[in-house]
Amino acid sequence: MRDVSAQELNSKWEFLSPKRVSRSFKVKTSCFGEWRSRMIKFFLIILFEFFIFNLSYAAPCYGSRMPKKKKIFMGIQTHAVFKRYLEDEFGKVRSTQHFVLLSLGVYDWLSLDLKAAAGNLKQHPCGTAELDYSSGFAGGYGFRLRLYERNNFKTVFGFQHISVHPRKVWQGSIKHRAILDDWQFSLLGSYNFKKFTPYLGMRWSRLDYIHWEDDSRKRIKSDLTKDMGLIVGVDIPFKKNLWMNLEGNFFDSEALALSINYSF
Repeated sequence: MRDVSAQELNSKWEFLSPKRVSRSFKVKTSCFGEWRSRMIKFFLIILFEFFIFNLSYAAPCYGSRMPKKKKIFMGIQTHAVFKRYLEDEFGKVRSTQHFVLLSLGVYDWLSLDLKAAAGNLKQHPCGTAELDYSSGFAGGYGFRLRLYERNNFKTVFGFQHISVHPRKVWQGSIKHRAILDDWQFSLLGSYNFKKFTPYLGMRWSRLDYIHWEDDSRKRIKSDLTKDMGLIVGVDIPFKKNLWMNLEGNFFDSEALALSINYSF
């Protein structure tokens, strides 16, 4: 039998040493933690999509800047929809909305977005006079999920919804009431240049015009052949905790959103 040298014994013991085993365990634990985090994100996306498609009817993105866990963003926003075509002969709608914004960091990679204030609505059917509804309550909600981040590049998946409830309007002896439901799913990619952060993405959206003529109710959808849109935006910092967001939407609608935001 061959004698085993002390050096060989030390080498074998080092391979089985507690420090080596501990390092190996940490690596495996880290890999498991990363896999679990990805599975949680995937599950949340499926859960949110199921909830939204079955229970609700959402609009502009908030950009890719998200609050950290237990942090808050607040801001004021103006969102102008210049043109959105409706199905069949129902023409197009326009709307201007003003909001107070609130974003809550649930996790570093998940934020809950809320908004409330007021908005108006103008609907122009084909061949008839425009219905001009003055401002009433408007509100919205949504979420953003950070899918990837490395160095200065980031991708964010989001859902946003806005509901506008303008005041009723009379056209002769006929009373008209309306609700505007605007909602979207979006995917954004951004790059932080320090002095500004541009982002580009796409969205799938739908806008519903719910109309009452006296007591007769009808839900009119936006033109479903124009439900895919382009998102172009930028975050411009004034200070570390203060920045402006400017965002435009194209193809599915013509809209522009401007907000001033502060991080707490």
